[in-house]
Amino acid sequence: MSQALFTDHDTPRHRGTEVIREIPGLGVSASRWYVAAVCAAAFVLVGPHAGQAQTRDFMLRGFADVGSTAFVAGRSFTAVTGSPRGPVFGGGVEAVLPQRLFVQLRASRFRRTGQRVFLFNSERFDLGIPVTVTVAPLELLGGYRFDYGWRVVPYAGAGLGWHRYEETSAFADASENLTERFQGYELLGGAELHIAGWIGAAFETAWSRVPDALGRDPNSVSHEFHESDLGSATFRVKVVVGR
Repeated sequence: MSQALFTDHDTPRHRGTEVIREIPGLGVSASRWYVAAVCAAAFVLVGPHAGQAQTRDFMLRGFADVGSTAFVAGRSFTAVTGSPRGPVFGGGVEAVLPQRLFVQLRASRFRRTGQRVFLFNSERFDLGIPVTVTVAPLELLGGYRFDYGWRVVPYAGAGLGWHRYEETSAFADASENLTERFQGYELLGGAELHIAGWIGAAFETAWSRVPDALGRDPNSVSHEFHESDLGSATFRVKVVVGR
């Protein structure tokens, strides 16, 4: 039997084939069309250009992004917020060096409102008391841009993150609300496309690991589910401004 889940009991932190040889009607070898299509696609994707995504000069840029994050402690977040994932919004600044290296500082926030729950024999009972869970990482990342004059520039990086975790309820006193901070580790990979002028867009995936952040309270949902990592996997779309 587990205890009621709230501040110290009821949230994630505290709780708990046939090969076609010729194209009919054209008399053209399918393999030739295939090679031509591949070459055309390669030219579009990696063809040289003089746009923003190249990093032969020092660049200082700002960016904003929106995406979706899925937490490693999925059962705990589902029990309280109704889902293991949710939208995340962020932004930051980035310095790109002539050596194709970059340094990035970014902040983001996940926030979702659910309700306190009670677990008994692995069965969940909703208590009808709203609670808002907020996870707000501040990340310092460094990495490398594979910029060889291509139209699309892949990049990868790694770094550290400081994750602020909050649980708040409108009708709780100060002792029932919670704010804690944990250090984690971040990995990042993506690709950037120059759009026009000083504007670019990027699509990226990030992974974080925040060990021993959850499940330390024996009455928590996360302890009940044996989940301790506050980390997540995030996919986001980013708009970049600057040279």
